[in-house]
Amino acid sequence: MTTNAQEFARARGAMPGGVNSPVRAFGSVHETPRFFVSASGPYVTDVEGREYVDLVGSWGPAILGHAHPAVVKAVQDAAAHGLGFGASTPGETELAELIAARVARDGEAKPVERVRLVSTGTEATMTAIRLARGATGRDLIVKFAGHYHGHSDGLLAEAGSGVATLAMPGSAGVPAPIAAQTLVIAYNDLGAVHEVFEARGDDIAAVIVEAAPANMGIVPPAHGFNAALADIAHAHGAMLILDEVLTGFRVGPAGWYGIDPVPFSPDLITFGKVVGGGLPLAAIGGSAALMELLAPLGPVYQAGTLSGNPLAVAAGRTTLDHLDDAAYARIDAAATTIADAAASALEEAGVTHVVQRSGNLFSIQFAAEAPTDYDTVKAQEAFRYPPFFRAMLAQGVSLPPSVFEAWFVSAAHDDTAVSRIVDALPAAARAAAEATPD
Repeated sequence: MTTNAQEFARARGAMPGGVNSPVRAFGSVHETPRFFVSASGPYVTDVEGREYVDLVGSWGPAILGHAHPAVVKAVQDAAAHGLGFGASTPGETELAELIAARVARDGEAKPVERVRLVSTGTEATMTAIRLARGATGRDLIVKFAGHYHGHSDGLLAEAGSGVATLAMPGSAGVPAPIAAQTLVIAYNDLGAVHEVFEARGDDIAAVIVEAAPANMGIVPPAHGFNAALADIAHAHGAMLILDEVLTGFRVGPAGWYGIDPVPFSPDLITFGKVVGGGLPLAAIGGSAALMELLAPLGPVYQAGTLSGNPLAVAAGRTTLDHLDDAAYARIDAAATTIADAAASALEEAGVTHVVQRSGNLFSIQFAAEAPTDYDTVKAQEAFRYPPFFRAMLAQGVSLPPSVFEAWFVSAAHDDTAVSRIVDALPAAARAAAEATPD
């Protein structure tokens, strides 16, 4: 039997850093990464045969639980007919129709009339930006510090998630003229939004925003913030791109768009994670007039050999079909129990903290007051998270290996799984309390 340490040593000899996505290296939590070989429901098992209750959920897609029987069967059935054709399939249309039908508010407002399927969230946001630029004839994009929209050139400045974990404000390899096309401002600050539009409004194609940020930990939008963004952008002839790669179909049947307390009108919405059911798939949606500017009907080019892969659309369709009100109720209830237990354990241990939530997404921030933007997120006592993480891992609970990530609960997290998490929290809280800065 191999060990996680042996697997990591072997991986480092074959791949940069031994991983294919940076946060998997467990660098910020000072631990050997776990190499998983199987998963079922709320559990994952590593190469050493150890089982963990999972709160990563493949970073969101495993919303029904790992290896959900219906999803697995749908993929197997699709695979039996061919892994891909390089041509259109009925399944693509069915998934596109399902996405458009679900993204509604009060049964009336439906911002998605057409859908383009792609393979990754990065590709979705990159395409949305290209489409906004093509539609407006403008070059500049406004984004918010700490928001992560994939790793395309120009969007990594002050991004959250893995970039924050690695303490990288941007990325080498991005030409300065490309980076200069992105204007980065503070989140939840409407004054900054007004200021940037007053200064450069005629050149701004779009504002891109995480619907409810989850890549610098959970930092909910201020009441009415998204609606104000839409109003300001539209007043200046610009567009609002709503990034729901993480929140889409996770926090509710219509994503954050469906539950934001103040109605608003995004021009484009990007989806990922849940929409692919665990396989590589993402999407962009918007009005027919806007989306049909994409090739082959319009002048904005986008293509992908594996876009709309039949296995991925089968997984996505089946996942969405099983995400009914009962499933969301189970996820919400489990998330509430775990979040409340984490807060109680940390309070009992005397650890300064807040637990922030956006729907069923939540995260711990080691701060006295709830962070509202990237600067206040970075000011927290992040050094407390690695020992907290390691203590949970030692007790068989797999958390996101970064304080800048959300915790993901699934419909498969039953009372047994939740109890194992709750039971592990007091020892982890004590480890956090005893932590000191490096």
